[in-house]
Amino acid sequence: MDSRFSNDVNLVGAIAAVPSILEVVCQSTGMGFAAVARVTEDRWIACGVRDEIDFGLEPGGELDVGSTICNEIRDHRTAVVIDDVDSDPVYCTHHTPKTYGLKSYISVPIILSDGSFFGTLCAISPKPAQVSQPRIIGMFELFADMIGYHVEAARSVERTSTALLDEQETAALREQFIAVLGHDLRNPVAGVEAGMRILRQEPLTERGQSVVGMIEGSVSRMAGLIDNVMDFARGRLGGGLTLDRSSKNIADTLRQVVSEFRASHPDRVILAEIRIQEKVEADHGRLAQIFSNLIGNALMHGDPGQAIGVTLDREEGVLVFQSINKGDPIPRDAMEKLFLPFSRGEMRSSLQGLGLGLYICSQIATAHGGSLKASSADGETTFTFRMPLTQDGHPSRRGLAD
Repeated sequence: MDSRFSNDVNLVGAIAAVPSILEVVCQSTGMGFAAVARVTEDRWIACGVRDEIDFGLEPGGELDVGSTICNEIRDHRTAVVIDDVDSDPVYCTHHTPKTYGLKSYISVPIILSDGSFFGTLCAISPKPAQVSQPRIIGMFELFADMIGYHVEAARSVERTSTALLDEQETAALREQFIAVLGHDLRNPVAGVEAGMRILRQEPLTERGQSVVGMIEGSVSRMAGLIDNVMDFARGRLGGGLTLDRSSKNIADTLRQVVSEFRASHPDRVILAEIRIQEKVEADHGRLAQIFSNLIGNALMHGDPGQAIGVTLDREEGVLVFQSINKGDPIPRDAMEKLFLPFSRGEMRSSLQGLGLGLYICSQIATAHGGSLKASSADGETTFTFRMPLTQDGHPSRRGLAD
């Protein structure tokens, strides 16, 4: 059987109400055979069957569609009801009753909500039966509507499941490609970086030194992008972010990041308040990644004429880092996707990156048992990183400012 029709047979067979519907049909009409049939231009296939007269059909069984009245119903889409073929002026000479030895017959079309014809709910008997009663016809129509509803629901679930599977396969392939690409890009970037170090040792004109510095900056940015890609791939492909924990003064970690930004952005004011001085057990390279990304975002998107605020504190056993910048607030729709991968929000085209920085920072925060949140309103945007601290280590010393 064509897989398309096999699927329809299985679909109807999975509808729990169908056996009960066919049983009620037979009991209420006194007819010995009832079926849900899939009817097309060239096929009549039984999808659900109740056979008390040994008619000989089971689910998946077929009749010659041209030999059935259902084939005609597919064209005119109205019910056909016959109490007794011998006295029926329309069907007394019809080929179907003669072919199958029928005396009574009822068949109601199953029409889906989009107007397409699925098939019929039908019943037959070798004896006359009083089926042309409003309650019988109404019952058949109700059952046909119920079956059509279940067919559509099952098809919808099947389409959704197929689409989800396709999307998952595509996502897995994309992430594997990203992982391979990131890994293979590291070698040529490392080669360029080594070449720049060698050039630095050679006698160069002032212009040459400037060009080398520009290339080194580009290489550094490329290396950062590759690291983000690799972190993303590791997180998505099951390896997870790796943490290299050590006990270091958290203030020193932040000071290093702030000093680098002050050197690279001499025209910007960065006000850093460090109110904690203690060793923290964590991956300080990863924490520096969070600090750097959030301060960099503040510089990139904040008002150039306003200072950037940076604070580091301890609140009830929790390390709290904040970056604060003045400027246009982040749009609401961008806020909802802020920590999703490849989400860049309303960034200026000249400043767009891969859109992985905040996503990876949120993953680093989670790996440390912490959280990363953002708020943006009234011309001020604040990113807050929180991480629980252990009870051991050096006491904090508050009130220090850089």
